[in-house]
Amino acid sequence: MQTMGGVNLSNGNQGMNLLGIKLAGKPKWFQLLLCAGGFFLGYLVNGVCEEYLYNRLKFSYGWYFTFVQGFLYIGLIYLNGFRLKQILNPWKTYINLSAVLMGSQGLTKGSLMFLNYPAQIMFKSTKVLPVMIMGAFIPGLRRKYPVEEYISAVLLVLGLIIFTLADAQTSPNFSICGVFMVCGALILDAFLGNLQEAIFTMNPTTTQMEMLFCSTAVGLPFLIPPMILTGELFTAWGSCLQHPYIYVVLIFETMATFVGQLSVLCLIAIFGAATTAMVTTARKAFTLLLSYLIFTKPMTEKHATGLLLIAMGIVLKMAPNPMPNSVQI
Repeated sequence: MQTMGGVNLSNGNQGMNLLGIKLAGKPKWFQLLLCAGGFFLGYLVNGVCEEYLYNRLKFSYGWYFTFVQGFLYIGLIYLNGFRLKQILNPWKTYINLSAVLMGSQGLTKGSLMFLNYPAQIMFKSTKVLPVMIMGAFIPGLRRKYPVEEYISAVLLVLGLIIFTLADAQTSPNFSICGVFMVCGALILDAFLGNLQEAIFTMNPTTTQMEMLFCSTAVGLPFLIPPMILTGELFTAWGSCLQHPYIYVVLIFETMATFVGQLSVLCLIAIFGAATTAMVTTARKAFTLLLSYLIFTKPMTEKHATGLLLIAMGIVLKMAPNPMPNSVQI
């Protein structure tokens, strides 16, 4: 069985494709570049849409927006040809995964009501470390990572935190409620990637479409109680009726994140949750840097230091492993 960075490339993974592009037999660098590129593109658009909805329009309805996007996901999956008869895993497999997924998305979006975007990124950028730690305890994974993987993760996290802190000094917006929400999302994220990887590992024939469809369909009911208890369901419904163009933005954002989600699932299945978390952290840095280039914000020494640490972490991660068998499952 072939391994790559501690990830089993079994027969199921070898048949994986991304939006019709087959990944089987392709070089590892091509697989990583294609999946990371799809993820970067999808979530770059997602970041622009969230910035517009939450910071410009001040519509902070995280639970409701996640609920609407869930139905849009199901529609997109159906249009891509997925049907219920193609489901391979039992539905109970996705109950815990769905609860974690919807909770993470709702808390992440809802935290933007209390935190600005850079502040949220600062907290979320630490995700790679708990993901790596949690992987050692998830049944079916029991991962052990070499020291250089942890060093790479720490460099990425420190670099992004320094970069984000430099940005947050110009427009700080911290609230204890937002901190608790984003920390809750961070804990759930640590479980999410490893649970998804465990499903792919235990049943390699699982497809990204099945994973996305089942986790979304099972997870939608989990969003109803918090929407009702917080009163967000009726408030958001009324606001969106008065401003129907919000649904147009949500549709556009969902189409972009659909590509991003499929790319993430490919990354998890082929390279593992920890590598995927590093890619998502690098994406956050790229998004922040792009915002500086587009809006011509001033760069400080802290920004330069953060970018240098991020670059060092990425280079260390991409460097060839002299001991390929040092990671065990």
